[in-house]
Amino acid sequence: MANKEQIEQRFEKMLMPIVEENNFELVDVEYVKEAGTWYLRAYIDKEGGFSVNDCEFVSRKVSDLLDKEDFIEEAYILEISSPGLGRALKKEKDFARSIGKEVDVKLYKAINKQKDFTGVLDSYDSEKVTLKFSDDSAMDFLRKDIAQIRLSIDF
Repeated sequence: MANKEQIEQRFEKMLMPIVEENNFELVDVEYVKEAGTWYLRAYIDKEGGFSVNDCEFVSRKVSDLLDKEDFIEEAYILEISSPGLGRALKKEKDFARSIGKEVDVKLYKAINKQKDFTGVLDSYDSEKVTLKFSDDSAMDFLRKDIAQIRLSIDF
């Protein structure tokens, strides 16, 4: 069996021509097991938003390629979707695009009994992320300590 990372890389490579020729943006791919079922997911976006018709179009194209190459041994469910409003920041371009925007940071381990922080993304580099808070204070978080960072959704 190929490992999770190999499957994700091969799936991403398969998706890129479809994404590029249609001016879409591949945000992320993942191969995960949830409640005993494997899911092969692609999160795709485009200027103006990624529609249900876009999801269907990409799903049909990549399904044919997956059937042809048949490189995943386990049964899985293919999902193509938009990253949503509260998209996770994973790649360099996600962080760059989010400077000055409010983000939610979840840490693996608590700092002063707190694991969740919300602030404005002030800066980032390969080692750390800096948030500014409403009281004009700032805090650095080591990227290795961050379980998840995503755009904040304020309802």
